[in-house]
Amino acid sequence: MSSAFPEISLVRHGETEWSLSGRHTGRSDIPLTANGEEAARKLAERLAGHTFSAVWSSPSARARKTCALAGFGSAAVIRDDLAEWDYGAYEGVTTKAILADRPGWQLFRDGCPNGETAADAGARADSIIHALREAADSILIFSSSHFLRVLAARWLGLPPEGGAHFVLDTASISVLGYEHDLTEPVIRRWNQR
Repeated sequence: MSSAFPEISLVRHGETEWSLSGRHTGRSDIPLTANGEEAARKLAERLAGHTFSAVWSSPSARARKTCALAGFGSAAVIRDDLAEWDYGAYEGVTTKAILADRPGWQLFRDGCPNGETAADAGARADSIIHALREAADSILIFSSSHFLRVLAARWLGLPPEGGAHFVLDTASISVLGYEHDLTEPVIRRWNQR
């Protein structure tokens, strides 16, 4: 289904050792695995035929490498607000290990010690959404899971914590857009692999 309105294509970076093992990867620059690189290359086929007025990427090496392998590296503009959630003390730690020390912890509700809260990530997402709506054109974005989930929640007008209800696989493509007019933001496609 295509739309007469701008569509925002979101791409989660390819697999890394830490995404594979479930370790929170915020600001650490963990490289793509061989499988992650191959999946990133296949994104070129999946995105073929789509026209984008701009390509934006997180500053992380994994997002930039995914963007480049997908064939969009030379067009990419790095936007600091697209960085993954800052996990602070939980950087490199699995949810299972966090729960062993802090039963009941939930990222989207509780945030991270010495890192970001959902509201912090939401403020960055709002900045990106403002720029997207000003551009009023189809844009391709490369970033990371938890931030893109917050971005989707804020796109719909949900609180940042609403990102907890969306899941994103590595090298997935999702599309934000509109339904009847520019006052009706929707998710047009989600987590396509």
